[in-house]
Amino acid sequence: MSYKVLLPQPILPEGYEYLRQHGYEIVDGRGFTEQDIIEDIRDCDAMIVRTAKITRNILNAAPKLKILARHGAGYDGIDLDAARENKVLVVTAGGANSISVAELAIFYMLYCSRNFKAVLNHYIEDYRYAKMGIPKTELSGKTLGLIGVGNIGALVAKKAFYGFDMKVIAYDPFFKGEAPEYLQIVSERDDIFKNSDYVSVHVPAAKDTIHSISDREFKLMKDTAYLINTARGSIVDEPALIRALEAKKIAGAGLDVLEKEPLDPENPLLKMENVLTAPHIGGATKEAAARSSVSCAEAIDDFFSGRTPKFVIPEMRDMI
Repeated sequence: MSYKVLLPQPILPEGYEYLRQHGYEIVDGRGFTEQDIIEDIRDCDAMIVRTAKITRNILNAAPKLKILARHGAGYDGIDLDAARENKVLVVTAGGANSISVAELAIFYMLYCSRNFKAVLNHYIEDYRYAKMGIPKTELSGKTLGLIGVGNIGALVAKKAFYGFDMKVIAYDPFFKGEAPEYLQIVSERDDIFKNSDYVSVHVPAAKDTIHSISDREFKLMKDTAYLINTARGSIVDEPALIRALEAKKIAGAGLDVLEKEPLDPENPLLKMENVLTAPHIGGATKEAAARSSVSCAEAIDDFFSGRTPKFVIPEMRDMI
């Protein structure tokens, strides 16, 4: 039996090749709006999702759909209640983009430490001020605090400790086992905000994490500290962050993600000299995309071959 796999957005050739080699029929979608997907999905058994939002309307229009593979680690754009009601298993690409996101988190710390945005803004008009007048610091000897120590957080910790001689502390209530030498687990979440020069966020968007970094946390932070977020924009209370930056309660932020994506050109964060933003590019490398494409294809083949896919989301592990 040949199963149909809908791709609302293209994946990398490695994923296409894997599916073809394993006998799957690929349906290249006409687009990734809700209506586009509804029109394409009616006869499909599986789907690989990149940035498209998967709504209840889409899932209700897919009577044959059995598995939905998310081309990345996050799955907050999928209506999980509707997926469960329609008996659609949701899987992710696991750690496929971990290296890319971890490298970017380090980049944001470096960028912030040298106050690069301010330097570039003043470089032409006042070379001497840009070079000597704008404060800059080293990462060496500073404390990095991690909120979450999954695949990405652990990689950031390792790179920061061995590559930049940073002290790394982390809070993660789900961390099990003995911490490696490059990481100190703290029992109180507040300790991360009180003691870190850089706070880096590495948790998924969930009911207990959305807006979990707000006024209270910013008040705990040093006025020389930076917030780094390469996870999800909704984890940070954006108005509270803006207030903290305007009041100089923290030194700045490196944000790969914002609450509203695509970025709102009127967002005040875009205009601040001590804030670097980007359009959610953490996993947008060739290597990460290739690994994600193959991971999704493998998950689909595992499912239809009677094997358990590797990265079933926690909310649906009871369905396997």
